[in-house]
Amino acid sequence: MAFPLSSSITLSFTPSTPKRHFLSTHFAFRFSQARCQENARPFQLKVQCKASKEAFDKDKSQCRNIPTSFNLSTLINGTMKLENVIAVILILAEITSPLSLAGWDFWSISPANAVLYSPETKLPRTGELALRRAIPANTNMKAIQDSLEDISYLLRIPQRKPYGTMEGNVKKALKIAVDGKDSILASIPADLREKGSTLYSSLVDGKGGLEALLKSIKDQDPDRVSVGLASSLDTVAELELLQAPGLSFLLPEQYLKYPRLTGRAIVELTIEKGDGSSFSPEAGGELRKTATIQVVLDGYSAPLTTGNFAKLVTDGAYDGTKLSCINQAIISENDTGKNGYSVPLEIMPSGQFEPLYKTTLSVQDGELPVLPLSVYGAVAMAHSEVSEEYSSPYQFFFYLYDKRNSGLGGISFEEGQFSVFGYITAGREILPQIKTGDIIKSAKLVEGRDRLVLPSDS
Repeated sequence: MAFPLSSSITLSFTPSTPKRHFLSTHFAFRFSQARCQENARPFQLKVQCKASKEAFDKDKSQCRNIPTSFNLSTLINGTMKLENVIAVILILAEITSPLSLAGWDFWSISPANAVLYSPETKLPRTGELALRRAIPANTNMKAIQDSLEDISYLLRIPQRKPYGTMEGNVKKALKIAVDGKDSILASIPADLREKGSTLYSSLVDGKGGLEALLKSIKDQDPDRVSVGLASSLDTVAELELLQAPGLSFLLPEQYLKYPRLTGRAIVELTIEKGDGSSFSPEAGGELRKTATIQVVLDGYSAPLTTGNFAKLVTDGAYDGTKLSCINQAIISENDTGKNGYSVPLEIMPSGQFEPLYKTTLSVQDGELPVLPLSVYGAVAMAHSEVSEEYSSPYQFFFYLYDKRNSGLGGISFEEGQFSVFGYITAGREILPQIKTGDIIKSAKLVEGRDRLVLPSDS
């Protein structure tokens, strides 16, 4: 709200609290604003506190001037600084009177900005989402992915969903896909380009593609939108994986002595009950003596940690390993007899192109990892017994994230302190059934053996 060049405002605050002795408070303001620096006029302020309005009117001529002389040309040329001065006066009025000023709109006062940092919206909350965001793919594909992922948040809005915004997001994704077709396909290695072309066609106008998703949004069918969105994002991830056949950065020379995974791999862990009991049946099934957990390892963000883990799996090091349940985690036994590597702590910060080594992240300062621990079913290495700058050569854990036991923004208190290297993508439902003494009957590397590079190979 703009102020006139010369105006006067009188505010009166009378306490409403019964049986308490307060003075009524009156404020008289008079101020002037110069049109330019040359003819600037002083800012005059009168303040009077009286027991009643009648006394105020009676002694008005005797009001003491509190000569506060400001040259408004020094106050950012006018109203912005003036509003700050009046805001201070209102705060004083709030303190001296029990009458709340909340909701009073005398004039526009800029709102205060919160200083607490809440990164909740920036952190992926599922393993699938975290893994998809971790793929180092073509910028056009990332733009399509971001546009589609926004729809998943819009779908959570109850009742009147913003279908118009969703439609705009899909049209934006379609335009990027069509205009950037050559760039998208050129980012795929020549031997995989035919497969990439098929996936591209499926993404644009396939049965579960963007055109079909757009139609579901226009029909305002939230169930079909959800299914179509999941299908489109799966296709996006497949295309991105074709665009990222290896690491997008060079490892430091001193770390080439460790095993490393140059992409994605999948490990299947078969769990059996240590006391001979059974796992709950799957839908329509029978009780199971064993249950299977599938873990996707992300070598793009943690090549050394995943390389060491994958090598241990191929060596059979985890077959017969006992599990223990501790606070918010299921941890493997620490058998120092296994031949693993004590890999340096390895964390890829968001927005960076290579991991940090031997360094934790400060979440309080806004540092967040590409692979967050604050996801139910995250898989990470325990710390070395010798130094927290290194991971254990062998011991890993499944993290049982619980928002009720987390800090600001739903972030785990341990976020940024461990080397997270993958997520459970199948079998999460059996985690609550695992008890101390249960056993990893077998662990197998079922996909990605060709991406595992051993020191002797290099």
